[in-house]
Amino acid sequence: MQPTRVVVLAGGFGGARMAHGFALLGEHVQLSVILNTGDDLELHGLHVSPDIDTVMYTLAGIANNDTGWGVRDETWSASEMLGRFGEPTWFRLGDRDLATHIARTRRLAAGVGLTDATAELARALDVHAQLLPMTDDRVRTQVRTAAGWLDFQDYFVRRHHADDVLELRFEGIESANATAQVRAAIDAADVIVVAPSNPFLSVAPILSVGGILARLNAVRAPVIGVSPIVGREAVRGPAAQIMHSLGEEPGAHGIAMHYAHAWPGLLDVLVIDSVDAAEADAVNATGVRAHVTGTLIGAQKERRRLAQEILELAGAL
Repeated sequence: MQPTRVVVLAGGFGGARMAHGFALLGEHVQLSVILNTGDDLELHGLHVSPDIDTVMYTLAGIANNDTGWGVRDETWSASEMLGRFGEPTWFRLGDRDLATHIARTRRLAAGVGLTDATAELARALDVHAQLLPMTDDRVRTQVRTAAGWLDFQDYFVRRHHADDVLELRFEGIESANATAQVRAAIDAADVIVVAPSNPFLSVAPILSVGGILARLNAVRAPVIGVSPIVGREAVRGPAAQIMHSLGEEPGAHGIAMHYAHAWPGLLDVLVIDSVDAAEADAVNATGVRAHVTGTLIGAQKERRRLAQEILELAGAL
């Protein structure tokens, strides 16, 4: 039997866990993960790709599950020395993590694109999934707050995402295009999954890259989203806070409304948590079918269960 070709749109913690669920299904799934790069930054002369690395480390089995970022059993000697030299340390890079950024930056400086550089690093860590940056072009997420426009990591890490988000923009998006690898993965997919990632900070940058949304709307494969909101709160991060500050309703229904208005017709199904079962009818009313189940996937067995359930749901569609 041929494996099911699964494409996951992913950013950060929720994306890493959802992708891991499909990876845990082993040979039954051929997994490609399209990754947000709007969070990327240049730091200490290095190209840092937080969302790519969170997914890569998770699939490699070396992620720090306590923090949701970085490598487990990390040491911090380089960061401490950088601080002594007066270098900024608000965005902390552990020693093992630092090696990833050095290796990536060297490849990029030699003219290797981000997609090929990512593939090389993933192979070295024995990651079998295809990890695909959303574009090889430079895109940077920026948020407007009462303090003005902030680079994403300034808002998210340095200021602890405490500011109300009033507007978002993706610098460089006008000239950014999907790579041939991203286009091919979407075209070949049997099922496309929008992970329980932040729809504003993680999913929107991906869907804004030239060629991606049009291709998703054209495929015959079902597109299934997983809500990042449970009980009107984000499982992790500022998704609910951003919904509130932008005048949207935090909740499963609010997520369905956002997708239906921002990207009409994209989602066939929105998977919502059992806690939000009472919102299923309201989700259905948006034109997106609700599927109610457990969506908290901290444990590996829960990640695998949800991934298997999504495959069965896709088959029924």
